[in-house]
Amino acid sequence: MPLKSLPIDNLKDCTMARAASYDRDTALDAALSLFWDKGYHATSLKDLEASLKMKPGSIYAAFSSKENLYLLALDRYFNTSRDQVRAQMALADTPLDGLADHFRSYANLAPDATARQACMLTKTLVDTQKTDPVLARQTTKYLSEIRDEFAGIFEQAKQQGQLPADADPNRLARRFQANVTALRIEMHQGSPQNEIADLAEDMAQEVERLKV
Repeated sequence: MPLKSLPIDNLKDCTMARAASYDRDTALDAALSLFWDKGYHATSLKDLEASLKMKPGSIYAAFSSKENLYLLALDRYFNTSRDQVRAQMALADTPLDGLADHFRSYANLAPDATARQACMLTKTLVDTQKTDPVLARQTTKYLSEIRDEFAGIFEQAKQQGQLPADADPNRLARRFQANVTALRIEMHQGSPQNEIADLAEDMAQEVERLKV
């Protein structure tokens, strides 16, 4: 039987169990890939056994429950995604250029890139909003934090004079996040590459047109 789910702040502690018998990072990467592909409810214990190469007892000893393992994978996805955005912004000449480049980067993804799937956070919210309030609540928190990240970038652009004084960074961030979600859904459903590239370019130019 799965153990009781732990608060998100305590999740990393439970993964120290049996550290010698498994590689935590490898296991979490495998879980992330599996959960992102199949979703929380569709992923079975046998799926986890095969992907993590661990027996059920070892999985529960290391991660406490399927829900806790999913939360850890979700946390890994969130932090990786945010770090990628920050790295991209650090390379850009200006904040708005960085946001425009963010759209264009999707058009350059390899055909087998995992980022061609719909966002794991979006998929999780759809999958769990009515069935698992713990996962849905944490997913909503991550989505809000990503939107805040974008709002901070727009605020930086405003402070640098790229945006007019009356621009609303939070409103712009919400729109930007919605566009990213829409673009990734287009990729997820297998839209032709030329259409993806055109859509990404349209969204990038929309950001660039915000410049004063």
